[in-house]
Amino acid sequence: MGLTARIRTRDGWAVSHAVVTVTDMTGTQVVRAEADAEGAVRDTTELAPGAYTVIVTAVGYAPAASSAIVTASGRAEVGTVTLARQGGTELPPPGPWTVDPAHSSVAAVAQHLGISSVHGRFTDFAGAIEIAPDDVTKSRVEAVIRAASIDTGNGMRDSHLKSPDFLDVERHPEITYRSTGLTAAGSDRWTVHGELAMHGVVRPVDLDLAYLGTGADPWGGTRAAFRATTELRREDFAMNYNQVLQAGIAAIGTTLRVELDVQAVQGDSLPAA
Repeated sequence: MGLTARIRTRDGWAVSHAVVTVTDMTGTQVVRAEADAEGAVRDTTELAPGAYTVIVTAVGYAPAASSAIVTASGRAEVGTVTLARQGGTELPPPGPWTVDPAHSSVAAVAQHLGISSVHGRFTDFAGAIEIAPDDVTKSRVEAVIRAASIDTGNGMRDSHLKSPDFLDVERHPEITYRSTGLTAAGSDRWTVHGELAMHGVVRPVDLDLAYLGTGADPWGGTRAAFRATTELRREDFAMNYNQVLQAGIAAIGTTLRVELDVQAVQGDSLPAA
């Protein structure tokens, strides 16, 4: 076998769409081979002994070049070539990922009386992520939240939040988010552009996203972790209720800070319990 190589990301994942080009000292291309689904490159072309340049390219990754010496065996064993994301940013392996609600949280914080914060969370939600293989900016995310699952730790307050003054869960039982695009915002940071539907209103909402890493779980699967934040204005979603105190201070702040801690499992479904 003439050429062998393994193409991996910095996290050790296969780059299945990589292309390896080998040129001799005159710059003439002598081998061009594509990686398989496991990121492995195997080409049977015998090479004449001498020095060669090996160039590895893949859409979305910075090219990598190295030298190789071919002996009388006619083989070029390049070994493992590690590719870095273009711009230095990394994402999980491409394909479908499913949000695990048991290890994720959807939380929101609102100002109360101008001096403190009220923390709440939604306990019933689901989501799916699709990491695009060739152009990460084409990756997608969708999420559905049951509005009635709001929990602030106070039953009377929760009932009010579910009422027509706020979420109006009887008429609008679901809050949905669908991404429309993705742009890099730095190393391991992204801006997710999307549309949020809540309380019968659809508005564009951007998420500031940080990718926290990928690893194996105890159940034989692979998990990726993300953290995302955004800020919403209640009036943008037709939630105009407020109570103004004697000092002119609103009982509830007009903005809401949303904090998402997401753990996703590789695949298009969660593992069986």
